[in-house]
Amino acid sequence: MKKKDITILLVDDEPDILEIVRYNLALEGYKIETAENGVEAIDKAKKVKPHLIIMDVMMPKMDGIEACEKIRSIPDLSETVITFLSARGEDFSQVAGLDAGADDYITKPIKPKVLVSKVKALLRRFKDEEESDKMKLGDLVINREEYKILLGNEEIMLPKKEFELLALLASKPGKVFKRENILDSIWGNDVIVGGRTIDVHIRKLREKIGDERFKTVKGVGYKFVI
Repeated sequence: MKKKDITILLVDDEPDILEIVRYNLALEGYKIETAENGVEAIDKAKKVKPHLIIMDVMMPKMDGIEACEKIRSIPDLSETVITFLSARGEDFSQVAGLDAGADDYITKPIKPKVLVSKVKALLRRFKDEEESDKMKLGDLVINREEYKILLGNEEIMLPKKEFELLALLASKPGKVFKRENILDSIWGNDVIVGGRTIDVHIRKLREKIGDERFKTVKGVGYKFVI
């Protein structure tokens, strides 16, 4: 999907922040819509059906947490990516945002170039269907059909569960996957595994693929970063 076909909704009650973020993302070629509070964000989201919503937490009329919960209940917006961009960086605030249905939580202040990189990572899920069986993430190629991993020119062999865990996290770069969702997706509801199972598999992937590619979100889960 081309950038000009991607719509991003920015939601913040601070005009200066709204303009800075709008300007930098518009330079990248994205179509930008804006809203100044949670109520306006819901109305605008219903109309434009954005691919990505970047939203502040503390806003008048309706805060970002409540707005996120309401947006997540709208079937037409089920595929919309939501990330919070907030000055509130406490663990409990981030957990609340992710529990409300957000895909990620970005803490202010953030350099424009870094924000653009994070936005690109969050939008990587909107790819053509023919690319679905093969993911290329920098120098890492994941071939889900053949269960093959290429890191640069080196082929890396992974056990089945490690491969499935890597493919799951890498399918939506930047998205925080909760521990319980990882367990359900990889091991299933019928298999009882220890609480440290995910941690052990992540440690092995870090050793083989690179520590910097996996980020732990304390109290929540893990995400793949590029």
